[in-house]
Formats: sequence, structure tokens, C-alpha cells
Amino acid sequence: MSEAKRRVFEEFARIGQAISSAPRLLLLDLLSQGEKPVELLAEQSGLGVKNTSAHLRRLRAAKLVETRRDGTHVRYRLADPLVFEFLRALQALGTARLPEVTELVRDYFESPADLDGLAASELLRRVRDGDAILLDVRPTDEFRAGHVPGAVSVPLEELEAWVRRFEPGPEVIAYCRGPYCLFSLEAVRSLRAHGIEARRVTWGLPDWRAEGLPVEEGTVGAA
Repeated sequence: MSEAKRRVFEEFARIGQAISSAPRLLLLDLLSQGEKPVELLAEQSGLGVKNTSAHLRRLRAAKLVETRRDGTHVRYRLADPLVFEFLRALQALGTARLPEVTELVRDYFESPADLDGLAASELLRRVRDGDAILLDVRPTDEFRAGHVPGAVSVPLEELEAWVRRFEPGPEVIAYCRGPYCLFSLEAVRSLRAHGIEARRVTWGLPDWRAEGLPVEEGTVGAA
């Protein structure tokens, strides 16, 4: 092997070393929803601030995340859309090659309520025409960072209060962070337990954005 080729592959290995940790992959998944400060990442990942900061330093050293200062806070974000593509490719490879992943997905993430194959144009039409209510059940900060046009922000912990205000009518469709997020599954189960017709899509906002589909930012929707 030539010296140049060896050095190139050593550089590639920096990325492999940076992601050889489940907590760091989890942090990348959280950051695919939008930029976040360390404190919020620590809360949402359950890793603690000190541990989260250490993992983020490793990811930053491998050029997978970037930072910007916002007053006294440092906010982290994915360094490039390619990082999200890499993350999804890694997940797809794991699902295809590791039987344990397939079993876990089948046991915890698949549901008869899954609504796959619905075209984006059809979903947007149904929401626009009032034939469906699209619930974004992620945390509010992620909704503000970007959401499907017409979606309503109902974080999972606020779902019960939303149900009490709900007037029967359109079908409810829920989405969350992506194929390995349980928020939408839990939301659909709760909605159905209240007698509300509900299904979920398995993609998340990052997948929607990666397809070049329209994304809104800012104001929290209400229903």
C-alpha cells in the first residue's frame, strides 16, 4: 500500500472511531432534528452534561458536528447534510445485515398503524383540505427548527390535553424523529385508546427534508 493511500484511509478511520459509540450515534440522531445546546442534548439523551460534552468533542474533532455561540450557550449542529445521509445509510446497513436489529425493529418499532407509501403530495393535500390532521409529536424545540407544512405541534407529554380538546372528524397522522423513534408509536396507541382514528408515518422530519420537500420553521402550530 502506498503511503498516500494509507494516510487517506487513516483519515477515514477518524470517522469510524468517532461513531464507534452508541451515545455518539444517538447525539447525531438528535442533532439531525436541528441545532441544540449541550444542556438540551444532555436532557434528551439522558447522558448528563459532562458525558454529552465529551462525546460532542469527539464528534467535532472528526468534523461531524459544528458549533456556534449563542450568548453564553454553545449550540451544536450537524456539520453537513452528508452526515445525516451517512447516519441513515449506517442504520439501513445495520437493518439489512444484523438479524438483531431486524428483530428489535419488528418487536418495538413496527405497527399495523404504520402508513408507508403515502406520497408527500397526497399528504400535504389531505392536510390542506382538512381531510387529515398531521401531528408532530417531537419536542417543541425540534418543531420550531423545522416541520412539515401544516403540521400541528403536540409533544407527546401534551397529547392527553390535546385529546380532550379534539373534535372527531379527520384522520390523525403522527410523525416524529424517524424510523427508530417511539414517540409516534406511543401517540397512535394513545389516540386509538381514546377512540380516535390514527396512524403514523415512519419517516421523520430529517428524511422529509433530505428529499427536498418543503419545510416550515418557527411558529408552533395549534389545533
